[in-house]
Amino acid sequence: MSPDLARLIAGQMFLHACMAGMRMAIPLLALQQGFSAVAVGALLALFALAPMFLALPAGRYSDRRGLQKLMRISVVLAASGVVLSAVWPVFPVMCVSALAAGGATGMAVIALQRHVGRMAKDPGELKVAFSWLSLGPAVSNFVGPVLAGLLIDFSGPEAAHISGFRWAFLLMAVFPLVTWFWIRKVPELALSPELPNAQPRRVWDLLAEPLMRRLLGVNWLLSSCWDVHTFVVPVLGHERGYSASVVGSILGSFALAAAFIRVCLPFISRHVKEHQIITGAMVCTAMLFAIYPLMPSALTMGVCSVFLGLVLGTVQPMIMSTLHQITPQHRQGEALGLRLMSINASSVLMPMLFGTVGAIVGVAPLFWVVGMAVGSGARGAWHLRPRQASQAHDTLS
Repeated sequence: MSPDLARLIAGQMFLHACMAGMRMAIPLLALQQGFSAVAVGALLALFALAPMFLALPAGRYSDRRGLQKLMRISVVLAASGVVLSAVWPVFPVMCVSALAAGGATGMAVIALQRHVGRMAKDPGELKVAFSWLSLGPAVSNFVGPVLAGLLIDFSGPEAAHISGFRWAFLLMAVFPLVTWFWIRKVPELALSPELPNAQPRRVWDLLAEPLMRRLLGVNWLLSSCWDVHTFVVPVLGHERGYSASVVGSILGSFALAAAFIRVCLPFISRHVKEHQIITGAMVCTAMLFAIYPLMPSALTMGVCSVFLGLVLGTVQPMIMSTLHQITPQHRQGEALGLRLMSINASSVLMPMLFGTVGAIVGVAPLFWVVGMAVGSGARGAWHLRPRQASQAHDTLS
């Protein structure tokens, strides 16, 4: 791993930890202040809503300006937005903080992923680089909530006192500044000049490329699997009378397995192609979703959760490697923004759909329906093979 890649991973980890910590702390404070579950759900949706609208503009900006300028904007937005909740911990201000943390993290992810993709010299390096980069969110999803929770419980005169929340928000506001400490030393790469006869940019030009549509469809199916697992496991656990700690352990085993496989992925990806890993992940996910609701105990559910984490944890780096191979360099940021926009739109809308479907037919059929959809998409994933750059790029230039 190069020093620049290590700095980028560290920078992404701290900025993502800011958002992960706020995503845990803000709902707790809102509930403590007496707000309903509906209000808290809307508050959580704001973390995904901001990136959904900012992703495409941020991608195009990174294509024109590179890494550093967009990172500076993201750091300032995250730090200033989060510190507001430390000063005024009231619901409207917490909504602003959620928008700021989510939007800043989304923009920074696009800039970082674009830069890492352009650092790689060949498809093999792409797979390895994105495998290492994916470790950042996996670690920060543990670090941010744990540190915020410790401050909430132990930094005030009593557990969950308002002063504990203030200290947690202040720490989260410091994390983006640490991100800038790591990122500022990474040298900017030369910007890719646009083709002399290039037409005005339109997102429909990207969607006109069959491989791009196929990649976004596969990405959406697999992203929905993360969402349905996060949504259904607490519901299924509640139906069976499991405690909160048991449900948390099942979800935690999924996260740890996803982090573990990403440590191994740089070595695995040297010997297996992207489309093979993605197709295998979709087939295995479909089989696991078929048996998951049939598991008779918390232990067997936990085993399924571990296997599901191992499978789904392999996907995102392979998706990113493929995306960089099928997109011309001067539009890679825009393509990353399009992907992030589709994922966040799914994160906003799919939980509501899952809740409606689950209330009508139950949670077990929900697992089976999503599993069948993912299994049927495996054929498309098998054909997700980047063509020669000149063939794929002619459509998008």
